[in-house]
Amino acid sequence: MQTLRQFQEDFHSYLLENQFKKEPKELYEPVNYILGLGGKRLRPVLVLLSHALFDDQFEQSLPAALSVEIFHNFTLLHDDIMDAAPLRRGEPTVHMKYNVNTGILSGDVMMIAAYDFLSKVENETKIPALYKTFNKVAIEVCEGQQYDMNFETRNDVTIPEYLTMIELKTSVLLAGAMQLGAIIADASVLDTEHIYQFGRHIGLAFQIQDDILDTYGNPEKFGKKVGGDIVQNKKTYLMLKALELADETQKKELDSLMTTEIENEMLKVSAVKNIFDDLNVKSFAEAIKEEYLEKAFEHLAAISVPKKKKKLLTDLANDLMMREQ
Repeated sequence: MQTLRQFQEDFHSYLLENQFKKEPKELYEPVNYILGLGGKRLRPVLVLLSHALFDDQFEQSLPAALSVEIFHNFTLLHDDIMDAAPLRRGEPTVHMKYNVNTGILSGDVMMIAAYDFLSKVENETKIPALYKTFNKVAIEVCEGQQYDMNFETRNDVTIPEYLTMIELKTSVLLAGAMQLGAIIADASVLDTEHIYQFGRHIGLAFQIQDDILDTYGNPEKFGKKVGGDIVQNKKTYLMLKALELADETQKKELDSLMTTEIENEMLKVSAVKNIFDDLNVKSFAEAIKEEYLEKAFEHLAAISVPKKKKKLLTDLANDLMMREQ
């Protein structure tokens, strides 16, 4: 049985074999650049792991795995332009290294290339179902991004709205990646739905965990500066729960901290974190994360394959939840 590292290595080899060696180079070089920046490769590996759950010939899903990775990086490229972000994975973003127009056009060709690779799946009878899943996920990711942008100018965002946003922006791509692998492996309709729901709930737990780590994580283990969401006035689960639980004095203080420009970022982070601690919002976040994780494992348990075949997915899910340690 393959290890997780072997799945990652197999995908990386396939990615290198399928670099974009086309003209004009000004269009394709930025595509190779962003795909070469690395990252966890979580989504394409989930395609392969899902396929392997039902059929050992997971290599049949490599084109779909690359399709998912290209699409994911396309969204990152365009998100970076919208956010005017200078860095991605510690390196200049595409629009900073090249220019904004190049970033837009290279992102566009990545979206088209994602469909092209999906069409390369060996069993052509599966392609309509793959396109149906991919189209749904692609649209939902765009909807999630729009909700996220809408929330930047709203002061009345609710926790249910936030959970819907992170499901669309983050979770459905993990779920869809797993569904693609299951479809190619000819899993049953019921098992395909269970693997989708496993991915969806893992994605929700993953994002809540990310919210927690941004405030309470160890920066050396988390991989980025702690308190970034607070500095950027993001409406995370922690912030929304704090606003829900806060008394009038605490609400006014939070509103002031989120709307007033404060030069000392660490002072702001400390003040907001103190309110979070007073309201014990971390425990609420931990509880909902565990709820999503429990639902994910219920769906994984319901899939009609031997338990030993599910071990890699179980271990990966647990590792994602423990990634700050």
